[in-house]
Amino acid sequence: MMTEKDQFLSTMAREFPTTLKVLKAFPTGKAELKPHSKARSARELAWAFVTEEKACDMALDGALELGKMPKPPATLPEVISTYERAHTAFVERLKQTPEAELNKTVKFMTGPKQMGDMRKMDVLWFMLMDGVHHRGQLSVYLRMADGKVPSIYGPSADEPWM
Repeated sequence: MMTEKDQFLSTMAREFPTTLKVLKAFPTGKAELKPHSKARSARELAWAFVTEEKACDMALDGALELGKMPKPPATLPEVISTYERAHTAFVERLKQTPEAELNKTVKFMTGPKQMGDMRKMDVLWFMLMDGVHHRGQLSVYLRMADGKVPSIYGPSADEPWM
């Protein structure tokens, strides 16, 4: 029987290569693209994948201090290589984390200006799904940057399946 941790690791193993494919398809010369004045640049949005991995690490440590997130590096290739390293390190750490530890709680955002207790495993799922959301945002930026949008959950105009 698969544990919840195994299910999470399996899902993460499926999602990571797709996210990496979208990141690597982005034209590096257009990394500062901002579709709106309130939006993050593509490089800043890509950095969200790194901060989500860091938030997962913090959850495992028992305290999320989101104000202590590192700032993004100057280039998209640096963001991508940092993400690859952070992901590899997090997966190895999670594999070593006992299942019982993942059922402990940590303070996490539960609403606007609200913190509450959330199971560590639920924080990890939240961050993974948030990463899927940000990958979707980045795919829209990618189209706006005249990049080729790869297949994500099915064919795209640039990567048809037939």
